[in-house]
Amino acid sequence: MLFSKLAEYFEQLDHTTSRNTLVAILADLYSQCDQSEVRPITYLLQGRLAPFFKPIEIGMGINYVADAIGKAFGVDRKHVMQVFDRVGDIGTAARQVQQEAGKELSMEETPTVLEIFNQLMAISQVSGQGSIEKKIGMFADILQKLDPRSVTYICRIPVGTLRLGVGDPTILDALSFAKSGDKSLRKPLERAYNETSDLGLIAETLWKDGIEGVEKLSIMPGNPVRPALAERLPTPEAIINRMGQCAVEKKYDGFRCQVHKIGNEVKIFSRNLEDMTGMFPEITSGTLAMVDAETAIFEGEALAYHPLSGEFLPFQVTTKRRRKHKIEEAAQELPLKLFAFDILYKNGENLMGMKYVDRREILANTIKGEDSLIVSDWVIADNVEKLMEVFNEAIESGLEGIVAKRLDSPYQAGARNFNWVKLKRTHAGQLQDTVDCVIVGYIYGRGKRAQLGAGALLVAVYNPDKDTFQTITKIGTGLTDEEWKEVVERCKPYVTEEKPARVESIIQPSVWVEPAVVIEVLADEITRSPVHTAGMNGEKQGYALRFPRLVSFRESDKRPEDATTVQEIIEMYQQQAIKQVAS
Repeated sequence: MLFSKLAEYFEQLDHTTSRNTLVAILADLYSQCDQSEVRPITYLLQGRLAPFFKPIEIGMGINYVADAIGKAFGVDRKHVMQVFDRVGDIGTAARQVQQEAGKELSMEETPTVLEIFNQLMAISQVSGQGSIEKKIGMFADILQKLDPRSVTYICRIPVGTLRLGVGDPTILDALSFAKSGDKSLRKPLERAYNETSDLGLIAETLWKDGIEGVEKLSIMPGNPVRPALAERLPTPEAIINRMGQCAVEKKYDGFRCQVHKIGNEVKIFSRNLEDMTGMFPEITSGTLAMVDAETAIFEGEALAYHPLSGEFLPFQVTTKRRRKHKIEEAAQELPLKLFAFDILYKNGENLMGMKYVDRREILANTIKGEDSLIVSDWVIADNVEKLMEVFNEAIESGLEGIVAKRLDSPYQAGARNFNWVKLKRTHAGQLQDTVDCVIVGYIYGRGKRAQLGAGALLVAVYNPDKDTFQTITKIGTGLTDEEWKEVVERCKPYVTEEKPARVESIIQPSVWVEPAVVIEVLADEITRSPVHTAGMNGEKQGYALRFPRLVSFRESDKRPEDATTVQEIIEMYQQQAIKQVAS
């Protein structure tokens, strides 16, 4: 397939908002692929050269891409940036500069997808002295071989603004349609993706070995497993009534880490599948010293603590450990302890299908001693009093609350269900939980707010069934002047002139923002709303958060698709109604 043909499909996706149409376009694209192309094309659809957990990046920001555009078409960076400032998109700017220079190529003259992909991969591997100049030259060489449409889309890849409006669920549906004509393959494809986190591998295996080959794919050390997630229930009574006898763990508010030990190598992945190994040297050394296994995959929560008092510090402090420079100094100032709570794999054996209690026993026999790694405590409770005893201990220790787990539950990768249920600390006399939202726009405001750049945020929750982000509230209070400035700065790389394809909104903000920045929001209650699209269905009103306040930024450990789902909002609304009747 010529790269120009792929760019045609990119353009179709870019101008489509209907999910069914997106799936149809992708299915048609995949039907044109041969076995050698399907894997790289899948990564390119994700705006990547490799799975999210592999730190393979082209390594060129806006300025360097602008340098390459200038070098390719005979102008300087200043002119490219002037066009970019005017149009607001580096791809569109590149296309205009190419057209101004009269260096347009026809679609038939462009290289193949594999040739372009391999050249991009070669750029990502350039390092050392003079690497930036070499990258710029190599990228300029690519641009000189491409037609205007292809130039537009390839320039967006290095800066993370491909914005095709498709998420992983949409791609999984398209793979199923391409091979079977319907969604019948979606479930096994999704299971394999949850356990390997490599969408390109899934696609290639489907082409090479069929769905039978995909069904053989499973958990493997080195590939992060998409984490199991907890549901919510409003009260301790509701937990006991639903689960009966259950295990109760304290809920830590830190970095959720999945640790992979492969011989003498350690890999540490975040909740959103990012490789964080280099950031946490104490967890790496602790794993090598304390884990009695040749290969193992286990999960835990990493918290910063005060080395003198032993006091655990809040997430806002813990997050300061997320850095790429002066890591050893940071480890001395803010050391981490990892509280391990589950094990998924040991010495070649997949443990995910085993009962929770059996996995816990294996975990206790795998981590020897207590230092930077600690096996978290758990208590079996069969009544409200016992559950509340653990809950109160957690709150007194400055922790978030508890997680209750079914004793016989398997580990279900990527699933959010009632095998695990969380209960958080009290707020205003009631047990409440925060909501993870995604910023999809902001409104300028008036007076002082206008000077700060934003006066209200339009935020959304995630609908995995539709692979869209549906608005749930506007946030206009509770932020300091500095926080408003920080919001604008964080959103700047994702600002777009048109409503993003994956956003469903009735409200028109001053500025649209691609779903990327995740925030934690606390609100008084959930209400029905005629203006917000979360849960809206025909004439049925949507849901909204009442009196929302921004608690923290969470995009460092959560992808947009990790945000609270619409179904969770509906369940929280129903639980809220039950509590109000009971009171």
